[in-house]
Amino acid sequence: MPIIGILKESEGENRVAALPEITAQLVKMGFDVMVENGAGESAFASDEDYKSQGAKTADKDAVLSSSDVVLKINSFTKDQISKLKSGTVVLAILQPFFNTEIVYHLLDRNITGFSLETIPRTTRAQSMDVLSSQATVAGYKAVLLAASNLPKFFPMFMTAAGSITPAKVLILGAGVAGLQAISTARRLGGVVEAFDTRSAVKEEVQSLGAKFVEVEGAKDEASAGGYAVEQAEEFKQKQRQVIHDHAVKSNVIITTAQIPGRKAPVLITKETVAAMKNGSVIVDLAASTGGNCELTKNNETVISGGVKIIGNSNLPSTVPFDASKMFGKNVLNFLKLFLNEGKINLNFEDDLVKGTCITHNKEIVNQKLKELISGNQK
Repeated sequence: MPIIGILKESEGENRVAALPEITAQLVKMGFDVMVENGAGESAFASDEDYKSQGAKTADKDAVLSSSDVVLKINSFTKDQISKLKSGTVVLAILQPFFNTEIVYHLLDRNITGFSLETIPRTTRAQSMDVLSSQATVAGYKAVLLAASNLPKFFPMFMTAAGSITPAKVLILGAGVAGLQAISTARRLGGVVEAFDTRSAVKEEVQSLGAKFVEVEGAKDEASAGGYAVEQAEEFKQKQRQVIHDHAVKSNVIITTAQIPGRKAPVLITKETVAAMKNGSVIVDLAASTGGNCELTKNNETVISGGVKIIGNSNLPSTVPFDASKMFGKNVLNFLKLFLNEGKINLNFEDDLVKGTCITHNKEIVNQKLKELISGNQK
């Protein structure tokens, strides 16, 4: 009977790829489940909880060497990959476009690698989209983080001591994280504006009670499958000016703009930061890919001219139980594409299976990744 392994994440990551409720469903599907000791502790799931749902617990090496499918949130290390059996299937946010070394390690060991963040953004894939589910958590928590660091209230107050004006909030990027940030900021009583190059999201932004900041001339390619695309230089110049004008009036800025496989676009320049109000807060959710703010440092808080810039691209880890619950459900839905009745059947005729796979049978499957690595080797 095939074994599905669940690994513990590295220090600083509180989520787990699957909670006990997911392991119970995998067992019902006819698979043995082996969980690394303590894998769910930081997400408030004990080893006993896993055992009560039919899973076994073991040390890391045993999980790696015994499993036929291995689940993880963040990418694998070279050492972890070296302990896998040839032909093992791994699922994680591998980020192969930023870490091509992982690709070579997978190829060398003949590992089938699924990079969950590359799943095609289609209607059928919505229930499997880990980026969207985790972005929901990030957008929510980003606003709470900003509110706790802001030296003023979010809502308007009418008090005997006078009136308190509401915080002005600017959201850059109206994807899943941005929309959740808008919703949360509005619930806290902030006055919210949102910018996105995709005019298609205007109605959704307005439906949440925010003003849509528009810059004419944006390239909105249907071929991008719902993701943001690289814009022309002329548009970028207009965009920078519009964002600058709105940023200097804001108390809080939440930045969420990222382009798959590329460095995050710089939307807030150091000149804009210098012109912002003293005490303002920027929470940059794109910090891990360079940041949308020119002064952002990943996993650090920078203070420049009285403006606090929080570079945190792992906010889902601060809500570990629900973030893990959502991630695990996404993974389970994806696994159902090729796990059935105790058997592993990798069907590459399925566009979601093929579109998410990066390596199989010692070959690179993802065409964009193949072109990137081929270009790097020239």
